[in-house]
Amino acid sequence: MTAPRIAVVDYRKGNLKSVERGIDAAGGSAFITSDPAAIARADAVVLPGVGAFADAAATMEELGQVGVVRERIAAGVPFLGICLGMHLMFEEGVEGAPQEDDEASTHNARGLAVLPGVVAKMPKQDEQGLFYKVPHVGWNTVHLRCTQQTDGAAPAKRVPHEPNGPVDRSCESGLPSDWALPRPSADGSETCPLFDGIPSGTYFYFTHGFVAPSGPFVVAETTHSVTFQSAVQYGDVAFGVQFHPEKSSDAGARLLRNFVSIVKGA
Repeated sequence: MTAPRIAVVDYRKGNLKSVERGIDAAGGSAFITSDPAAIARADAVVLPGVGAFADAAATMEELGQVGVVRERIAAGVPFLGICLGMHLMFEEGVEGAPQEDDEASTHNARGLAVLPGVVAKMPKQDEQGLFYKVPHVGWNTVHLRCTQQTDGAAPAKRVPHEPNGPVDRSCESGLPSDWALPRPSADGSETCPLFDGIPSGTYFYFTHGFVAPSGPFVVAETTHSVTFQSAVQYGDVAFGVQFHPEKSSDAGARLLRNFVSIVKGA
């Protein structure tokens, strides 16, 4: 079978080559591109993650990438957002905005609006008043809200459900306003194909100072100063991870292989 062509979106930030190499090693055929037409032709899209939310969002808009990435996700094309790439899946972000400390500001930067909510600063203190180093840099555990599949098991199908709360109608046209929840397996557990064969509690490499909002789209969590969303899923084949799989040794390589397998099966 021909290796799937996977576009690594170049929005003029770093970390592209390591993502490209990681996908190639996982069995995909990655290519770095800033061209919306090339993104539209790809079998899958990866949005890598280095830089500030506002700057990245503005560059993607300038380069004509926002619309095409949203259209590909809406069409059911496999997608993986990494770190900042996961943040950009949300409606807004405070990072780099004129009033960065104000989550409720009307000046927040606009993201892809695939998922609802505002990406905010990670607090430097926990609920007990203990201080943590922010940005959060280094290895940390990822705890699944879903159950990983056993090797060889067919990927679980996921079905759309209404969100837990009022439906958000602020998203632009092209993407529905409901989010996908995992479908329970026969034993009542939930599955996420991106984490196939990866046990809950596995270490991945993080580097970030901002965290995504919570919601029914969350499939994994990690704790630093707070418990934050370390993996999200939209629909059947669109994912975001807060950590860097391309820097996460064997576990990251397994996750990228899982993503390539999802692309092949799409």
